[in-house]
Amino acid sequence: MDEKLERILAAHCAPVLAGIKTANLVACPFREFSELPARVKEYNRAFGKKGLRFEILCACRERFLLLVYCSKQLETDLRKPAAKEILRLCGYPEGLREQLAFLRDRILKSVDFPHEIGLFLGYPPCDVKGFMEHGGKGCKLSGCWKVYGDAAAAERLFERYQRCSRATCERVESGIPLMKLFAVS
Repeated sequence: MDEKLERILAAHCAPVLAGIKTANLVACPFREFSELPARVKEYNRAFGKKGLRFEILCACRERFLLLVYCSKQLETDLRKPAAKEILRLCGYPEGLREQLAFLRDRILKSVDFPHEIGLFLGYPPCDVKGFMEHGGKGCKLSGCWKVYGDAAAAERLFERYQRCSRATCERVESGIPLMKLFAVS
């Protein structure tokens, strides 16, 4: 397995792989990761038993945008009334596959990055809505995302995610592959 990809996934997706976060998005430079589509298939086979998915949302000459997510948790998050309302206002259809396809299309066609992506990354709907309404200004806390709701709860989550990422990075640096750390055999 590509050591550089393992290090990037450990740094950015460890909380997802460990089951404590819904999803994460990783930008992988195309020149360095031209074989990413093949790697995604391998990861999906290895991690699929845990309900984890690796999906390329965008591929261009510069980079791949890779979404790593827990499908059941993402479906649950997107069915919350506040999340459903934001998605409805943005024109999203029902159903996870359809919503991911719509998101992919929004990324490709939008001048700005679609801010509702925060819902797909497990951010609280009140924070996504706050960001959309205030353009990222006036937040209570800035960490993994801009917080407009419960700053204390978000701060605890940010710290938990950081601890998980640090521990995973240390293990990957010592030579333990992600599949051995997290995948079901």
